[in-house]
Amino acid sequence: MELDLLAIAAHPDDAELSCGGTLLLANERGYKTGILDLTAGEMGTRGTPETRLKEAAKAAQILRVTHRENLRLPDAHLEVNMEYKLAVARRIRALKPRTVILPYWEGRHPDHIAAARLGFEGCFLAGLKQLPLEGEPHRPFKILYATLYYREVRPTFVVDITRHFDRRLRAILAYGSQFRPKAKDKKSKVHIPLDRLHEEVNLVVRYYGTMVGVQYAEPFLMKEVMQVDDVVRLPVRSV
Repeated sequence: MELDLLAIAAHPDDAELSCGGTLLLANERGYKTGILDLTAGEMGTRGTPETRLKEAAKAAQILRVTHRENLRLPDAHLEVNMEYKLAVARRIRALKPRTVILPYWEGRHPDHIAAARLGFEGCFLAGLKQLPLEGEPHRPFKILYATLYYREVRPTFVVDITRHFDRRLRAILAYGSQFRPKAKDKKSKVHIPLDRLHEEVNLVVRYYGTMVGVQYAEPFLMKEVMQVDDVVRLPVRSV
């Protein structure tokens, strides 16, 4: 399999929340997309691993991704070690993505930080010809970082997801255990008030949309300088 775009996420629903609209846009343009979840979210306050895996499969259908899988690494215990890096590297060799989306490398949840490191180092290791690892060496061409959760970070660019906003929301709401909890679970206290999905998630993509004059957008950061070939046709007005 050769994917054009692969999102690597620490937990089920992370990809939907941070880059679901971008995955839908890529699919619309004919690209093969995928999601690699590192854990099943078994340490989460709401839902069981089995439930979340079923929800992830349903969300994948809504997002129209070509491929989705879960490495079942330990939730809340992600470590940047060789075993886990090689686990990611194996999937990079198997899926051969050209572009990879990773979580931003800073944040409240240690798993997101670890996922960024594991994703980057796994991509690097996958390209080493001398590495004794099954599969042909492959290294993605571009790595992007999804910064939706971190409004203090100025993104390199944003992606207009206005046409795909409703379907992106459907994919998020596929995680009923997280966003449509049963009455007994609503009393649980979590850092992000998931019952306030509109305020905590949807208004954020609206915020980034206003930055470029569209309704909704998802932000991304690149470590490299971006090349532009036509400065006359650049989007987004300056004055």
